[in-house]
Amino acid sequence: MFIYIGADHRGWQMKEFLKNVLVQQGYQPQDVGNKIIDENDDYTDFAAPAAKMVSASLQGEAKAVLICGSGAGMVVTANKFNGARAALGFSTDQVFDARRDDDINILVLAANFTSMEEAQKIVKVFIETPFSGEEKYRRRIEKIGEIELAN
Repeated sequence: MFIYIGADHRGWQMKEFLKNVLVQQGYQPQDVGNKIIDENDDYTDFAAPAAKMVSASLQGEAKAVLICGSGAGMVVTANKFNGARAALGFSTDQVFDARRDDDINILVLAANFTSMEEAQKIVKVFIETPFSGEEKYRRRIEKIGEIELAN
């Protein structure tokens, strides 16, 4: 599995923490930036490349974790890419449902409202929870794809 990770200045410390956790767990996350803390950076510059790579991945083998202050900007940006299903994760239970039912492939965290400990738990659930594949959920995801193609 490919895991892309990115953050703006407000999520940079959490990104670095989570990147190290992922490496310790045997993953090789690809850091899409920012590589430094830059108060003038823009979340779009990190959400877009990660979402583009997730969108282009075959068979859903790629996921991304994106972090900014509120999470909202990253979600909005990431969801502009066909096949990207980004959601703001605020609890392990919510992310479990979002993975199982909606097959989200991009997790967005709000650094201003999420502790490092909670972020670590949420990312673990995001990575380890499989999509259920139930017909009703597949049908809904297919409808999202139709909307993407129509616009």
